[in-house]
Amino acid sequence: MEIFTAAGLTALLQVIAIDLVLAGDNAVVIGLAAAGLAPEQRKKAILVGIVAATVLRIIFATVAVHLLAIIGLLLAGGLLLLWVCWKMWRELRSGGHEESLDGSSAEGAPKKTFFQAATQIVVADISMSLDNVLAVAGAAREHPSVLIIGLALSIALMGIAANFIANLLNRHRWIAYVGLAIILYVSLDMIYRGTLEVSPYVSAALMH
Repeated sequence: MEIFTAAGLTALLQVIAIDLVLAGDNAVVIGLAAAGLAPEQRKKAILVGIVAATVLRIIFATVAVHLLAIIGLLLAGGLLLLWVCWKMWRELRSGGHEESLDGSSAEGAPKKTFFQAATQIVVADISMSLDNVLAVAGAAREHPSVLIIGLALSIALMGIAANFIANLLNRHRWIAYVGLAIILYVSLDMIYRGTLEVSPYVSAALMH
């Protein structure tokens, strides 16, 4: 019942703020990856994304204290997300998201497969779930119930937003570029914070 203390309530508000931002980013990735699929496959891809993110966040949350101690993990996650960003950029450039009404891809571009979408979603989920749990664990230190509420909230937000974003992207192609810019920002932010975390250790190693 530590939520009802001043420290617990402050931690909960911080966790909600983090979840609103990061669950939105997760939903953009899932929506963007699923947008190139046929409607029935899109629903399956979104479900895979939400299940994968849920499982990953539960795993990461249970070992959150240990994750916070691993130097370079944030940097690795940022680089992984940057790779996903690059793959999505190439798809957008080739017209992979631009489909005609019969479901075929524009300009003769190869149609995106369910496996490709699912792979992109899971890889992005690993990075973003890691970032989410590290941020939430940092805010919810010594408040396990706050961590659980934050986890449930982020999964609910992601599920609602991802389907909406995927449908929106299918109607308005330009929004995909906005989504891609958001993912790029998140990955660069993770790389920047990860680099700051690693640099003292790199400097110390070079001194020896």
